[in-house]
Amino acid sequence: MQRIAVMTGGGDAPGLNAALRAVALAAHGRGWECLGVRASFNGLLDNGGGGVVPLPPDAVQGIGHLGGTILGTTNRADPFRWPPPGGRGEIDRSDDVLAACARHGIEALVMIGGDGTLRIAAGLHRKGLPVVGVPKTIDGDVAGAGVTLGFASAVAFATEAIDRLHCSAQSHRRVMVVEVMGRYAGWIALHAGLAGGAHAILLPEIPFDLAAVTRLLAERDARNRPDDIVVVAEGARPVRGQLFVADPAVPGRSERLGGVGAHVARQLELLTGKESRAVVLGHLLRGGSPVAADRVAALRLGDAAVQALAEGRAGVMMTLNGDVPGAIPLEEVSTWRVPVDHPLLRTARSLGVCLGE
Repeated sequence: MQRIAVMTGGGDAPGLNAALRAVALAAHGRGWECLGVRASFNGLLDNGGGGVVPLPPDAVQGIGHLGGTILGTTNRADPFRWPPPGGRGEIDRSDDVLAACARHGIEALVMIGGDGTLRIAAGLHRKGLPVVGVPKTIDGDVAGAGVTLGFASAVAFATEAIDRLHCSAQSHRRVMVVEVMGRYAGWIALHAGLAGGAHAILLPEIPFDLAAVTRLLAERDARNRPDDIVVVAEGARPVRGQLFVADPAVPGRSERLGGVGAHVARQLELLTGKESRAVVLGHLLRGGSPVAADRVAALRLGDAAVQALAEGRAGVMMTLNGDVPGAIPLEEVSTWRVPVDHPLLRTARSLGVCLGE
């Protein structure tokens, strides 16, 4: 193999640049040329966003600590469902991707992304393009990944925010409701809620009943504990209720969740008589420098992706479980997400955290 390319897809996450650096340097160390695809598949199709650029060692030095991605990314870049120019509907341009790779002399592609990007990776591999995936999502819900880039950094920021909100909650005897990202999985909410000492954590996996939260807050009030913190995942929903959708799905973009934090705060104020405030962390969880754990994981996964290609393995996603790197078929990854597991939920219940049940 002489030339590979790397791209980032989906939403940004801390650790992307560290992974790009690892792929480029590992490829260079094997005597290969590494190219970077700008703006995801826009860079291969129609030369959007800057096209394809060389990634020599000098181009990736000093980027491991930076947030975002030097290649750019987009949520609207599925070559199997591409919007036609000036028209409606979707067309399949996956053959154009293969043709573009051939035109640039790209022999294999490393795709860094979440479930959507990995689904595309599996499709391209089925069409004959050697592809290796690197799992990235702050949501932490890629099946089998062990570690997903950006999750540790998102949890660290959310935990710091919760720590700060304890002060305001205690000073003003308020209920502080913190809404965090995560879409349909509650990993960020549960990890940050536990780390930050939240008193209630509402998750997509467990439809919530605010009567249970109200009882907990009343008990805390009776013990003169004024600093009430409730962490809510954006995909949480009430019992017999619906998801809170800020923007419905449109072609090329999934529905955007949001609004559950404000709803919970309003209802708790009515039910408890205490002033309640909602804080939405939103895209703050995506930005900023990656924590050390994300940087190291990115370096290991990026290097492992190049190693897999050197060994003739493609159609896989690299994994990192504990200290052990591995790989699983892309076909097994792109079909399902992993919800919050039960051991961590048992820990929360054991510590007296209300899960809205």
